[in-house]
Amino acid sequence: MESNSKTIVWFRRDLRIEDNPALAAAGRNGSVLPVFIWCPKEEGQFYPGRVSRWWLKQSLIHLKQSLKSLGAELVLIKAQSTLSALTECVNAVGATKLVYNHLYDPVSLVRDHNVKQKLGELGISVQSYNGDLLNEPWEVYDDDGKVFTTFDAYWEKSLSIQNEPGSHLPPWRLTQAAGSVKMCSIEELGLENESEKSSNALLGKGWAPSWSNADKALTDFVESNLLSYSKDRLRVGGNSTSLLSPYLHFGEVSVRKVFNSVRLKQILWTKEGNSVGKDSATIYLRAIGLREYSRYICFNFPFTHERSLLNNLRFFPWNADQAHFKAWRQGRTGYPLVDAGMRELWATGWVHNKIRVIVSSFFVKFLLLPWQWGMKYFWDTLLDADLESDIIGWQYISGSLPDGHELERLDNPEVQGFNYDPEGEYVRHWLPELARMPAEWIHHPWDAPPNVLKAAGVELGMNYPNPIVDVDVARDRLMQAIFIMREKEAAVNASDANGTVEVVFDNSENVGDSANIPKDDVVKGKVPCPSSSSYDQRVPSMQNVCTYKKRPKPEEDTKKLNDNRLSYKNGRIKMSNMDGDLCSTAESSSLKKQMTVSRNSFSVPRTITMAHDRKAFDDEASSHVKLQKEEEIDTEINSCKNESTTR
Repeated sequence: MESNSKTIVWFRRDLRIEDNPALAAAGRNGSVLPVFIWCPKEEGQFYPGRVSRWWLKQSLIHLKQSLKSLGAELVLIKAQSTLSALTECVNAVGATKLVYNHLYDPVSLVRDHNVKQKLGELGISVQSYNGDLLNEPWEVYDDDGKVFTTFDAYWEKSLSIQNEPGSHLPPWRLTQAAGSVKMCSIEELGLENESEKSSNALLGKGWAPSWSNADKALTDFVESNLLSYSKDRLRVGGNSTSLLSPYLHFGEVSVRKVFNSVRLKQILWTKEGNSVGKDSATIYLRAIGLREYSRYICFNFPFTHERSLLNNLRFFPWNADQAHFKAWRQGRTGYPLVDAGMRELWATGWVHNKIRVIVSSFFVKFLLLPWQWGMKYFWDTLLDADLESDIIGWQYISGSLPDGHELERLDNPEVQGFNYDPEGEYVRHWLPELARMPAEWIHHPWDAPPNVLKAAGVELGMNYPNPIVDVDVARDRLMQAIFIMREKEAAVNASDANGTVEVVFDNSENVGDSANIPKDDVVKGKVPCPSSSSYDQRVPSMQNVCTYKKRPKPEEDTKKLNDNRLSYKNGRIKMSNMDGDLCSTAESSSLKKQMTVSRNSFSVPRTITMAHDRKAFDDEASSHVKLQKEEEIDTEINSCKNESTTR
């Protein structure tokens, strides 16, 4: 790079100075123009929720200060089009190059591809880097060059790939590119409105966004809490996890740094014969692996935010019950552990990974609600809302992954309560109406003797609801739904003698209009692929995606499914390998206005944003908001043939 070159550094979800490959590359020579572009229109159905936007705002404030100390000013831009904003920046300073770090969600893939193509046509060099993963999604395939669809096989192969052990050092000094760029203040970005500030003020008491605080959080976890992670991670009360997920989502700490820090401890404890420490490090690294796997799946199967990876749910008769959806959101299902988790989520924007799995499983298996609804709601409310991780979590729970939960599996919240909150402390904290219930009855108050309920001040059906559905009834309904699903599937297969069981089918037509999930207009036709580069991001190619058959059906007659009860050992549910580590965070819309709908548009129940007024929550109507539909990107995928996308 020539010393007089001018490079635009496009920040997105990589809001850090340290180990930022795009920033490091730009800062080696010449001058730079750091830019963050906020384009709500392009966020579409994945417009961030209130708490997620609060975190973004705080992180940008800190990043702006950090860059200023290095000699560069972070330019904040609110725009209608990211491409137009970048083009204006190029013209304003006479930039010759654009650099940024990769993102892997389908909307970003299409947008980034378009940016590279259009700026390349203008003669601007566009270079992108891996700042988010240990391995790029296009670097990990099986021996036949096919995509992995089970986590264990993927993670084993991923670990076998030699990674660069070092990180990119932060630049000592940056030179600001000369030129006048129209910019706005952090307040003018509109990440936080006046009605949200009182609620957001509470978040600052428990969280400290910024890349420097991310480093502190990582150090505290590795030095103080990692050793006991294997024992503490399933304790739902208190800070029993690393609490790094929001920092990782916004790129305030690199996954490479987290991995290397934990890996060093793993090596040390292995040499010392510390089996507890070794197990803790191994389990935590698997959690990092699951995050990697979520990006891997979303890149190679870019439809998974709206459709199942497997075809097992194509004919599933979802129950589009608005009242059940509202009861679940408000934490009034009558199952204490589920309700406590949902109320914690509403109040804080945070919930333990295990609770996320429990409430998600209840949503799908007990209430038979479409998993896409739950995924969207998590996006609205989670502080660490992360689309790719949420997709993996909800598809795993729904039995849509080859190594996910069996669709027939129905976990009893009462049993889970005694497993993960045996004394009921977590439930009492978030359900004050049950604060005086004895531990013996806290997870199934409907079975408590009348004198116990009276002493605890609990009036079932009055100040705490009866169970929204009985466990046995829920099991019977689930099995009946599976029976219907398989009957329909068998009929379709019988009518197509040459048909095959494919990876993907759209099952949304079985939900009904009120349950269909919105999608964004992403691609309108074929997009040509630019020339390739060894550094830059590739676009998905179906060449490497083979057709996977779904999990084999049980040999026994489907009608016997009602007798297929959960087996317990020592009062505990047997869990799969992924259960303990799964992080089912999510991303979903909090759009407040009606948007243009394509001819294939769906509608979704209007999810509520976290306002400080609880009454607004209780009085929420069951109206729907029309949202844009995301068109298939298969045309682009097939045309690009797995080439890199840079000029």
